[in-house]
Amino acid sequence: MDKELVQKALNTAKLKGASYADVRLVYNVTERIVVKNGQVEALKRDEDSGMGIRVIANGAWGFAATSRLTKDEIVKTAALAVRIAKASATLKKNDVILDSKEKTVGNYQTKLIKDPFLIPIEEKINLLIQVDDIMRKVKGVSLRESELSFTKKHQVFAASDDSYIEQIICYCGGVIVATAIKGGITGERSYPGMRGHYKTMGYEFIESLKFLDHAQRVAEEAVALTYARECPEIETTVICDGSMTAIQIHETIGHPSELDRVLGTEVSLAGKSHLTLDKLNKFRMGSEIVNITADATIEGGLGSFGYDDEGVPAQKTYLIKDGIFCGYLTSRETAVVIGQKSNGAMRADSWASIPLIRMTNINLLPGTWKLEDLIADTDEGIYLESAGSPSIDDMRLNYHISAEIGWLIKNGKKTEMVRRPSYSGISYEIWRNCDAICSEDHWEVWGVPNCGKGDPMQVMYVGHGAAPARFRNIKLGK
Repeated sequence: MDKELVQKALNTAKLKGASYADVRLVYNVTERIVVKNGQVEALKRDEDSGMGIRVIANGAWGFAATSRLTKDEIVKTAALAVRIAKASATLKKNDVILDSKEKTVGNYQTKLIKDPFLIPIEEKINLLIQVDDIMRKVKGVSLRESELSFTKKHQVFAASDDSYIEQIICYCGGVIVATAIKGGITGERSYPGMRGHYKTMGYEFIESLKFLDHAQRVAEEAVALTYARECPEIETTVICDGSMTAIQIHETIGHPSELDRVLGTEVSLAGKSHLTLDKLNKFRMGSEIVNITADATIEGGLGSFGYDDEGVPAQKTYLIKDGIFCGYLTSRETAVVIGQKSNGAMRADSWASIPLIRMTNINLLPGTWKLEDLIADTDEGIYLESAGSPSIDDMRLNYHISAEIGWLIKNGKKTEMVRRPSYSGISYEIWRNCDAICSEDHWEVWGVPNCGKGDPMQVMYVGHGAAPARFRNIKLGK
């Protein structure tokens, strides 16, 4: 039935005048469990399906989608996509030109040891209740929250160039959070990382997180933060843990390297970029030890897949090499502008959404340091852990981020805990001040399940490989 429906859509598009068409037929199932202060606050399982049809007609794009998967409805939707393209063509400045691509036929599936949708719901709830009970026993904790979430996407992609691809991707993750309040001061700690961790894996990933082993520490640190003094406003050396480094990669490297932002075709939601075409292969974005790749082939990465939503195979490409900006995230259309082929970064968050250039796994390659040696090598500074909310201007230059917790470093040792730590600066200056990166033993691909882009906004799963890193001459404080 799948092949019959997608072929019906492609044939209709061609018959109505499309010079190119592609189709995404998607089946989704999602599950979310939330426990708050010992009570199950959310227990939700959703399924949805639909088809998105994208065409080029008279040199312009058209897109239409439907959740009614009947032959008649598919014919109507394909015809509508072509009508939209022809209407758009009356206002076009230039014809859409795609890079050359041979047909692609393939299959991809997330490697699972334990399918999360086959794990009894009682077992998942019981895990969160046990976590909650451990945090409850820590005196001073005001609010306890824990969550598990799972998504399985089965997608068929077909195009008028005879490409046909099937993918089944499973997303899995969770978080535990403790909040303490004392005299108007709030302390909040979460685990793992930046309010949770997510991968393309099965339930074995949840088991590997060992929530029960970390629940008491998380609660105790939340309480301790209410007694800690506020982080001083100084210029000093900053060591970011992996999750902090990951969010810095996301905001200051990942988004500004999206070529549609640079070209001005997607500027919604703080969507511009200072990494203009004249800077490619010339601009020093970081120190010589900074090497950053876009890599959708990493097993388990939240931004990993077999093929993007244009049927381009997943691949690894450099965005920064030895500190020099050298690459963009591209689509088949935007890659032509810089004389290249797409590196497979086009994805949509739903069958009802048109694909956009999105991050895959954007990774800072590991260095050679052990974390304990890096701290010991730092005479004075601060160690920041667990990323909070970042902010950055629409050119991706002026950057500010907070952490959940910080420890001052004195004479190579972590000393006093401080609350509300944050740092700021010009994005490329921060990276130019990177003088040490921890080794592969400390490296992790952190998952970000809520990357927003577009209007209407699309929320995408992306990943960031990172290890703790040190940055000199950084401004701490508000």
